Amino acid sequence: MFISPMLLETAEAPFSDENYIFEPKIDGHRGLLLHTDGTTRLYTRHNNDCTRQYPELSAGTFDGDVILDGEIACTDPETGVIDFESVMTRFQASRSDKIRRLSETIPANFVVFDILRYKGEDLRNRPLMERKEVLDGLALPSANFGKIPFVDGDGEALFSQICARKLEGTVAKRKDSVYESRRSNSWLKLINWTYVNVYITGYRKGDFGWLAGVETKDGRVRPAGIIELGVTPTQKMAFYGVCQQIVTGEDAEYVYVQPRIKARVKIRNWTKAGMLRTPAFVEFIV
Repeated sequence: MFISPMLLETAEAPFSDENYIFEPKIDGHRGLLLHTDGTTRLYTRHNNDCTRQYPELSAGTFDGDVILDGEIACTDPETGVIDFESVMTRFQASRSDKIRRLSETIPANFVVFDILRYKGEDLRNRPLMERKEVLDGLALPSANFGKIPFVDGDGEALFSQICARKLEGTVAKRKDSVYESRRSNSWLKLINWTYVNVYITGYRKGDFGWLAGVETKDGRVRPAGIIELGVTPTQKMAFYGVCQQIVTGEDAEYVYVQPRIKARVKIRNWTKAGMLRTPAFVEFIV
């Protein structure tokens, strides 16, 4: 039985509070694990079955039926750091031979942070800390499984450590929170954003998107991604009010402009190809 996951609201700033626990945010993709009658299946947060992509996880067996909420993640083979691109490579693989090869070269891990059902009992209406106690007693099937650590109350110190290690961010959860299959302010995320100055080099003709470019060491501006998030209607009007004067050309998808309009964006991190990951507009730079 698939259960829609509890989703996070966004915290405005780091905070500490004795009514909360704080966990590191794992840079993978959300996963629901269902173990029923000796069979393990994995689902994304949108109820897409991804069991086949992760044979090293679906092989895991548990003592009794269980539904777990967690994050599926991979580490970069060279750096040992959790790497979002690696887990996307795993998730997007479809051929059996490639899946088998990747399971050996980029093994996946399931990092558990909540338990929703266990041995026939629905735990969702129990307070979070009671669910954590049940989870603490659950035996995990292999080294590909782990349980998320947490700190009690001191969210600011944890966030500082996360930033120092250049990790994704933290999650704050009310200790008394029940598990709700919706977005809830009982669970809050705080992202460790990286801020970058870019040039807007064009715009998409269809769905909204501004082309972003970054300056290279030799003074050129190279493509770096598309800004789709964070832009207000007023900022769009301001851009389109001036950009027609600096158009350099167009094709079927884009209109290109001189790199004269500068903006500040926030990103999760850089991709290995040197692109901005999930850039969100912050402000124009004058």
